[in-house]
Amino acid sequence: MFPTPTPHISAKPGDFGKTVLMPGDPLRSKFIAEHFLENPVLVNNVRGVQGYTGTYKGVKVSVMASGMGMPAIGIYSHELFNGYGVENIIRVGSAGSIQSHVKLYDLVIGQGACTDSNFAAQFHLPGTFAPIASWDLLTEAVKAAEANGARYHVGNLNSSDVFYGDHIGVPEGLDSVYGLQKMGVLALEMEAAALYMNAARYGKRALAICTISDSIVTGEETTSEERQTAFTTMMKVALDVAVAMEGK
Repeated sequence: MFPTPTPHISAKPGDFGKTVLMPGDPLRSKFIAEHFLENPVLVNNVRGVQGYTGTYKGVKVSVMASGMGMPAIGIYSHELFNGYGVENIIRVGSAGSIQSHVKLYDLVIGQGACTDSNFAAQFHLPGTFAPIASWDLLTEAVKAAEANGARYHVGNLNSSDVFYGDHIGVPEGLDSVYGLQKMGVLALEMEAAALYMNAARYGKRALAICTISDSIVTGEETTSEERQTAFTTMMKVALDVAVAMEGK
């Protein structure tokens, strides 16, 4: 086991549940804890990355922010998987649609995560590696999405190392996005691939459920406040998955 507390998490052994919901935004972590968990307790606040543990429908569940980008979620997922015995991490984040049929506030359940990151190089693998979600978490998420009446899509995400880039304002620089569109990728985000790789490496389970916060196709976008508090369907779906996984 990785020694605890870790360099980035001050929690004690046993402070986290079997399943951790992981939004990027610490304020979204706080929102989930305060609005959905019973008797939430703050178990981590190192660097303001808030982590809480409480119960949901009688099941011990935790929520902790990951920050933005693959290096950040790579650190936190590594420490949770190896130091705190966490079995399931469900990313609950935002993503930008690159398909016309994937609308604002739709859920995208990431079956796989393409990436331009060099994160996989650390594993010294021959060729390339295809980061994919846990089948158990994925199937439970589809059931929960149906039960919650969510409009959802299952497919590929693209996890990018770059949010801003030289393509901004330069139409021909969007060729890479057009290429991803043609390959059926649903949305862009920045964390899922690293989470999936860490789960694969350490024999754990991971899933990214993202709410569409903006559309590259239409130019529509949500506000920062809406991204913090309005993605409640995604939160309910992820919490229902956590409950379903408690006995597995």
